[in-house]
Amino acid sequence: MDKKKIIKATKLFLEGIGEDPERGGLKDTPKRVAEMCEEIFAGIGADSSKVIKVLKSEDHDEIVLMKDISFFSVCEHHLLPFIGKAHVAYIPNGPRVTGLSKLARVVEIESKQLQVQERLTTAIAESIMKALRPKGAMVVIEAEHLCMAMRGVKKAGSKAQTSVVRGIFRKNPATRAEAMALITGR
Repeated sequence: MDKKKIIKATKLFLEGIGEDPERGGLKDTPKRVAEMCEEIFAGIGADSSKVIKVLKSEDHDEIVLMKDISFFSVCEHHLLPFIGKAHVAYIPNGPRVTGLSKLARVVEIESKQLQVQERLTTAIAESIMKALRPKGAMVVIEAEHLCMAMRGVKKAGSKAQTSVVRGIFRKNPATRAEAMALITGR
C-alpha cells in the first residue's frame, strides 16, 4: 500500500470538494485516511483459503454453521461502505473440519478489499471449498449499502441478500432448506 499516494490523493480530494486541507480539523486527515486504508483494505491480494487450517477429527457429515458474522466492506462502484452479516455453512467431508473462528476470518479477509456483494459471497464459498474440500458450502450475506442509503435513491435500512451454494447444498434441496431454516430460525 502506497501511503504517500493516498495522502496526496486525499489532499487533492479535499481541495476538489472546496475544502482547505491545511485547515485545523483537516490537517492530519490525509494521514488518517492513509492509515485507515491500510486497515480496511488489508485483504487486497490475500488468499483467504490459507487461513483455514484443516483439523483432523472423527468423521462428520452434518451442517456446521456460523451465523451473523458481522463485516464491513467498501463498494467498488462508489467507494462507500456496505455493512452486513454473513452466514457461512459447510458439511465436512469425513474428518476435514476447521476451527469456527477460521470461517469468520475468511469473511474478514474477503470483505477487506474493494468489493461487490455478489463477488464477496462467491469468494467466501470458494475459499471454503478450496481449503476444506467439504461435501458442500453455503454462504448467505445480507447487507446495507450506504451508496443506496446516502445518495441516489436514499433508501436507508434496505438490505441486499445474496447466496451461493456449492456441492450438496446445490444438489439436495432438503439440505439447502435445512441450512436456510437454521439461518432464519424457522
